[in-house]
Amino acid sequence: MSLQGSPLARVSRASFYRSFHEQQPVEEEMEIRSVIQQIAIEHRRRYGYRRISAEWRRRGMRVNHKRVMRIMAEDNLLAVQQKSFVVTTNSDHELEVYLNLAGRMKVTGIHQLWVADITYIRLQREFVYLAVVLDAFSRKVVGWELDRTLAVRLPLTALEQAIAGRKPGPGLVHHSDRGLQYASAEYVGVLRQHQIIPSRSRSANPYDKASCESFMKTLKREEIYANRYQDLGHMRVNIEEFIEQYYNRQRLHSALGYRSPEEFERQKEIPRVEESATSASLVFFRELTVDG
Repeated sequence: MSLQGSPLARVSRASFYRSFHEQQPVEEEMEIRSVIQQIAIEHRRRYGYRRISAEWRRRGMRVNHKRVMRIMAEDNLLAVQQKSFVVTTNSDHELEVYLNLAGRMKVTGIHQLWVADITYIRLQREFVYLAVVLDAFSRKVVGWELDRTLAVRLPLTALEQAIAGRKPGPGLVHHSDRGLQYASAEYVGVLRQHQIIPSRSRSANPYDKASCESFMKTLKREEIYANRYQDLGHMRVNIEEFIEQYYNRQRLHSALGYRSPEEFERQKEIPRVEESATSASLVFFRELTVDG
């Protein structure tokens, strides 16, 4: 089709694309946020805005580094400095430095090790975020929350749900990455209140959160990508049904001998809460002494 004589023929290519972006600012912003989220998660949230901007250039794309920094700040994706994880005024040595305890543990029952993580889900015009807490022994989702923000209340709500539902005894280890939310005073305060021991992944010695990562992939493949949601409320109802009714109670896990998490817990001889947590702590500290 010829464009001669039409208004488009007198518009430069740059003006056309500038007009396109002006007409669809939300869509453009979503695309940029999506790539930033992807890069940040690929690198376990260790990249700052400069490295993410450099990765954009490596992929043949252009974006202003100030825009990258703004989006990362809004989404709480700015890299965390190591000093944020040291509590110098606490005399409790188990909480003074957040070591990677999970990598040293031999999990033999529930309430010994919980693993927490956050993922993002892209809807048509917005991002939403899902925080989960899994019991590493049975792979059961013991707490979760869905929200539009990455603020600390997202993982904190999932943690409080897990504590209320499971009522763990002292000595439970809670493992997470080095995200700002998990390092916040509010989050750590709840862990201390319930005598839960923090454990963090380290750059030089990462602990593979395989159970959480496997759950996130399963959720997205079998639920998120298979449905179209009207709004956040609609998604919440579906995710709740998937987790509570299907994943925890019905879905067979190869790592559990093709049993569901709840069936696995029922069929195993589960020690009392206090004994279970204490046993895990003893295994860790004995190994730490040998290695040291």
